[in-house]
Amino acid sequence: MPMSRLHERYQREVLPWLRQEMGYPNPLAAPRLKKIVLNMGIGEARENIKALDAAVAELAQITGQKPVVTRARKSIANFKLRKNMAIGAAVTLRGERMYEFLDRLVNIVLPRVRDFKGLPSKAFDGRGNYTLGLRDQLVFPEVDYARVDKVRGMNITLVTTAKTDEEGRTLLKQLGVPLRD
Repeated sequence: MPMSRLHERYQREVLPWLRQEMGYPNPLAAPRLKKIVLNMGIGEARENIKALDAAVAELAQITGQKPVVTRARKSIANFKLRKNMAIGAAVTLRGERMYEFLDRLVNIVLPRVRDFKGLPSKAFDGRGNYTLGLRDQLVFPEVDYARVDKVRGMNITLVTTAKTDEEGRTLLKQLGVPLRD
């Protein structure tokens, strides 16, 4: 598989810049993108199993990879939830698929979000990982608007090898993620 555009840019421009500016002794010490996790919670799957099937199909279309169905860990009576009930779908992207997805996310999907002024810089978790939420799956060009039965949101987590939020912020900005200051 040929190297994706963003991965090539990371190798040629971002990695040398990070080593020079941040003073990393070798290329493996510099932070890099480890994986991207997409998670879609489907609450109505309790009553309607077809909603889960539709969400899994949409997530597979968006990522190019079959999602795993996530199940409830324990029963919660107030939510009418039983243990092992299917309640969501998740996909973990690594390698070239991860870089291809991030490239599409930054250059195609995020500009299509209504009133987009950049992503908030406060969504880091303290270890250099960044999570963003999308309100609907229709911003992805792969999703056919006519076939969507219900608008569903999703969480996208960019997992890095950075030790601190500042290192992660620097890496993501260099990769082209539009973070607000």
